[in-house]
Amino acid sequence: MRASVIPYRLIIFDFDGTLADTFPWFANVLNGIADRYRFRRVAEDEVETLRGQSARHLISHLRVARWKLPFIARHMRRLAAQDSDRVTLFPGIEDMLRELRQHGFLLAIVSSNTESNVRQALGSEIAAQFTHFACGAGLFGKATKFRQLAKRAGIEHEDCLCIGDEIRDFEAASEAGMAFGAVAWGFTSADALQILHPAFMFSQPADIGAHLLGATVQPGTEAVAR
Repeated sequence: MRASVIPYRLIIFDFDGTLADTFPWFANVLNGIADRYRFRRVAEDEVETLRGQSARHLISHLRVARWKLPFIARHMRRLAAQDSDRVTLFPGIEDMLRELRQHGFLLAIVSSNTESNVRQALGSEIAAQFTHFACGAGLFGKATKFRQLAKRAGIEHEDCLCIGDEIRDFEAASEAGMAFGAVAWGFTSADALQILHPAFMFSQPADIGAHLLGATVQPGTEAVAR
């Protein structure tokens, strides 16, 4: 084991599946959306297998026409707004965010969800911990948002860490030239994320603060050398 002080300055979080426990809601509404936009329904016994796949594979598997994606995304945002009282943060998220801010990290959110939905779920006190929001990103448009946020914050890309729960989050961070930390509690299975060799694999929210504040790091948790 070795002590490692992490030099990141800007921590960019995904929202759904990373900060907020929205997978149960997503699973509940998905087949209704499938019926509305005429793509394949998801059988109950398929769910765990599909959690190991990328968003691109899921779109192909469900036979979703690409031209429908913006319409589906807008519809899902409306549904999320209607069901906002059902969205809760994962246990430990609030304490972790406060700890990072107290130690001087800048925090941002990049999400496909709307800023109003995100802020409502966070609550005013936790939302105030974030200096930047970039919401309403397209399904595969996060890399641009990452770069824009870094420019607005005046932070070099190598000093940014993106934290998310999906393979597309990893791909966007890589495209933007930023490090990626994967969380094990979100939409995509931990095994599928570990295969990508992220810079960090966080098993619980408290791990984020422990690693970023220079706690002892277990061998293998930094899979990508900086």
